[in-house]
Amino acid sequence: IMMIVAMSFLFSSVLTELYITQAVAQSMVKLHVSRWVIMFFINVMLLVIGCFLPPVAAILILAPILHPVILGLGFDPIWFGVIMTVNLEVGLITPPVGLNLYVVQGIAPDVSIDEVLKGSFPFVIILLVSIVIISIFPELATWLPRKMITGVVSP
Repeated sequence: IMMIVAMSFLFSSVLTELYITQAVAQSMVKLHVSRWVIMFFINVMLLVIGCFLPPVAAILILAPILHPVILGLGFDPIWFGVIMTVNLEVGLITPPVGLNLYVVQGIAPDVSIDEVLKGSFPFVIILLVSIVIISIFPELATWLPRKMITGVVSP
């Protein structure tokens, strides 16, 4: 995993130095579709990538590319960070890689991987619903960080 993380960091650094991230951001912003359609496809992409890469590597590769896109579309970067984290967490509990599934099976070796998969299905549904809820109500993800930045938490 450390090799993947190291190569991810190198890859994202090269993309940033060559201004590829800025070019991708400009082309995405210039598309004549709703920003929510673009966000939907970004979510699908994150779910698929989360199924194959560890979250740290995915964040190191994708954050430099997607951050300018998110800012260009007018989304809150803190909100997107939460969305990205939840999307990649779904990948940790779904096949084909599903690293957390193997951890659970390692803790309880008498439980088959099929049973672990069946047991994780409700959590996948809950996480997908939470992505939709956080997308509809971004204040759920941004309220506390905003209050911490301003230093005032009122009832």
